Amino acid sequence: MERHFDEEMVQLKKDILRMGSMVETAIARSLDALSRLDRKEAEGIIAVDKEIDALELKLDETCLDLLALRQPMAYDLRFVAMSMKITTDLERMADLAVDIAQRILDIPGRSLLKPLIDIPKLGMIAQRMTKDALDSFIKEDAVLAQAVIHLDAEADRLRNLVQTELIDDYIAKDPKAARRGIPLLLIARHLERICDHATNIAEDVIYMVKAKVVKHRVQKM
Repeated sequence: MERHFDEEMVQLKKDILRMGSMVETAIARSLDALSRLDRKEAEGIIAVDKEIDALELKLDETCLDLLALRQPMAYDLRFVAMSMKITTDLERMADLAVDIAQRILDIPGRSLLKPLIDIPKLGMIAQRMTKDALDSFIKEDAVLAQAVIHLDAEADRLRNLVQTELIDDYIAKDPKAARRGIPLLLIARHLERICDHATNIAEDVIYMVKAKVVKHRVQKM
């Protein structure tokens, strides 16, 4: 019985990593589509989202079965419980990649309002935080998870820079610029929300590994 449980836990981790890889790919594709204003690529990102949704449902069922049938305790219980929360955050990150793709479709014409400077930086932060959050889960590394949490402040700063520049330097001076500026404002917001979900995963990893709650506060490791 114990051997079967161990095998099920290993498979659960593998499936979460597969979902995480799909989400990382969706985020990367959305940023690439934005850089090239590639509408076909954006539409492809939207089409793939159903696969991630289906995997989330499968993982939820797996976790519920493990809780009901195996009745895990201590670390194993935290692992299964946090796995359910992590898959929820991953699914929402995938949704945000889809939102970015939809905003690309909202941009009129084939040119951006302005050259992209801070949005690509924010995109790199989002990708790094997503990767590191998943790595911290794989390695059960609370120190790496804490580093992810600290990066969130930089994501907020970049989002605010994008917002201030687009509103003050473009939209406020020329209301007609709103049609091309608002999609960029929303994309910055979507990327910042991806970073928030990566932070959630990192916080869940810390709880899983150390049984310490760090949500809503910065804690030294």
